[in-house]
Amino acid sequence: MIEPPESPCVEVCALDSRAVLCTGCGRTIAEIGEWGGATAERQCAILALLPKRMAQLAAGKPVML
Repeated sequence: MIEPPESPCVEVCALDSRAVLCTGCGRTIAEIGEWGGATAERQCAILALLPKRMAQLAAGKPVML
C-alpha cells in the first residue's frame, strides 16, 4: 500500500475559460471533488495527469481530457 500524496491544491482556485480545469492545480471539478475519498493509487493517477495539463494551459492550448 502506498502513502497518500499531498493535494496539488495551491489555493489559487479558478476555472479555465471552458470551466473544465482549475488553473491553479490542473484538476477537473470531478477530480477535486473525489480527492478526499480517493485511494492513494487514484490520487497518484490524477497527479500524473497534471503536468501535461498545466503545460497545455500555460501554452494556451486546449486540454484534452
